Amino acid sequence: MNRDYPTYALRRVLQAVIVILLAYVFTFLVISVLPGDPVTSTLRNPQNGFTEEQITRLVSYYGLDRPVYVQLWESLSRFVTGDLGVSLRTNLPVSRMIGEVLPSTLVLAASALGVALVLALAIGFGTQYVPRRYGQGVLRAFPSLFLSVPNFVIGLLLINLFAFGLGLFRVIDSEGGAATFFAAIALGIPVSAQVAEVLITNLDHEARQDYASVARSRGLGQGRLFLRHLLKPSSLPVVTVLALTVGELLGGAVITETVFGRTGIGSLVEVSATTQDLPVLQAIVSLAAVVFVLVNLIADLVYPLLDPRVRLGGGRPARRGRAEAAVS
Repeated sequence: MNRDYPTYALRRVLQAVIVILLAYVFTFLVISVLPGDPVTSTLRNPQNGFTEEQITRLVSYYGLDRPVYVQLWESLSRFVTGDLGVSLRTNLPVSRMIGEVLPSTLVLAASALGVALVLALAIGFGTQYVPRRYGQGVLRAFPSLFLSVPNFVIGLLLINLFAFGLGLFRVIDSEGGAATFFAAIALGIPVSAQVAEVLITNLDHEARQDYASVARSRGLGQGRLFLRHLLKPSSLPVVTVLALTVGELLGGAVITETVFGRTGIGSLVEVSATTQDLPVLQAIVSLAAVVFVLVNLIADLVYPLLDPRVRLGGGRPARRGRAEAAVS
């Protein structure tokens, strides 16, 4: 292990903590300047059934009758201790409300990530071994095509073809296995484009190296050459790309859940935004920021361990050239 790694890891952890806190402060300030009065629109809405005692308690809890900076300090203090607050709409703990819908979103996001990886690997393998006359150029164009089509358009096409046309799944059973699979496809296709682009570029680079030519001259099969010699060095940059796609997975999951009628974080965001349930919105956005920062932190910490040629500088790890790595 590089002797500079502990210092680098500590610096990255501190940076991640600062980013999370700044993201929370920024989110709070943005939400606090939204038009409308949450006390009038939510707490005093007769449909929500709050008594005057409950309204007074919630106003005092959130400091809605005090200056914004006081509200920010108290909200940030609760967030640091793991208290996400109480919903202005349901008077339930926000952590409980998120916990009820989070599993559905996690299943969708994980399935979409699996779909993205399978598609990216298939495209990467095809660009190396499918002859040009049989469509290698078409395979190389797939990532650009996938990026140009929004996931909600893909979702609507899948619903129209496989639900209404072929009857492979029912729209009313949005949490079923088949519906989840097609929702994961709709979310995973755009994500796979970024992974495939990076993978193809690095596979092309590694395939031109001397060790690959030697392996071919010894009669190594295409599958073994790809899996044993080309894929590992080419997949290292994919670690960073996967970390960056977490934000797209989370944001895309909200849209995909709406298109497929799933009950998840997306539906909770939609209802909370409509009713100005600020504590729920604040908690969801902040937790999304925490997940994004932590995943990128893990990628930054793991990358130097996977590739000894990584140079540990002040920012993200930078990969050294082969000649520099050989000298060191």
